[in-house]
Amino acid sequence: MTDQTYPAPKFAAPSIGFFEKWLSVWVALCIAAGIALGTLMPGVFGFLAGLEVASVNLVVAVLIWAMVFPMMVNVDFASLRHIGDRPKGLALTIVVNWLVKPFTMAALGVLFFEYVFAPWIAPADAQQYIAGLILLGAAPCTAMVFVWSQMTRGDATYTLVQVSVNDVIMIFAFAPIVALLLGVTDITVPWATLILSTVLYVVIPLVAGAMTRSWLIGRAGGKTAEAAVSEFTGRLKPVSVVGLLATVVLLFGFQGTVILANPMLIVLIAVPLILQSYGIFAITYAAAKAWKVPFNVAAPCALIGTSNFFELAVAVAISLFGLNSGAALATVVGVLVEVPVMLSLVAFANRTQHWFPKA
Repeated sequence: MTDQTYPAPKFAAPSIGFFEKWLSVWVALCIAAGIALGTLMPGVFGFLAGLEVASVNLVVAVLIWAMVFPMMVNVDFASLRHIGDRPKGLALTIVVNWLVKPFTMAALGVLFFEYVFAPWIAPADAQQYIAGLILLGAAPCTAMVFVWSQMTRGDATYTLVQVSVNDVIMIFAFAPIVALLLGVTDITVPWATLILSTVLYVVIPLVAGAMTRSWLIGRAGGKTAEAAVSEFTGRLKPVSVVGLLATVVLLFGFQGTVILANPMLIVLIAVPLILQSYGIFAITYAAAKAWKVPFNVAAPCALIGTSNFFELAVAVAISLFGLNSGAALATVVGVLVEVPVMLSLVAFANRTQHWFPKA
């Protein structure tokens, strides 16, 4: 099907709010609080670490669901009927997110932690950090991408199609890709835990979100369907924020002694993450320019590939490797790095929109 004018957006993307704009600041404050509390109250954190069933920490599971569920309610599977419209942007999204990004992230992780940083990182720790980076690379963004899309005046409906397609693919591709890349880096893959994590943090929230969305639309009354959904998720936003920040406090509470012994560790983990972010954006943005994709599709497309579903990565890292693992630490550093990097890329995209045809 040839490219054509896309239907007028029915999805109202959220504006960037005070919390999103300063997310890295809140995360940094929670990192400091977690390190301090973990040092002062090791017994409390030890007790919380012991609350596990089938390798799933119950406290973290509740916090992750609080983060993930509201964004899953925003996924509109009805938008998939437009999957064949303007296929270039969708093709780029699928190729970059599933055939490029996981593998470049794994390659950068191996390069830095097995070679460049080898003098400063123990081999066992290096494998953990690589695993955390792999989990970030294999989890494309689901929520914040709507903010980045709006900041570049992207086509909100098309962004929703891209996110919905990614979520469907994630159900089937996330576990196999993670297992493949963990195997390549010589990490034993606990398949049962990996599949359980995918079900817990992707399948169940996605199904629950779809059912909740259907229920909200059915009782919308005089409101539009999207207004009803937006009002509901808006009420849940504080819960989601608390879930994210509490998870950061917990993770760094467990990692406090490691970080105090090696404060440069966060910087070392951030280096491949930053290179990956700018590199993936450059690849996608250049491909979109060469393919003459309109700016309101090209910019969100590049930003989707650059951003990560860090909530999923954090949850799976904890399930696979534990709360006090290097893998869990690496995924949280991803949260710290993401927002300032993404804001810089949004600014760059807006300055270069004249490179692209208009829709």
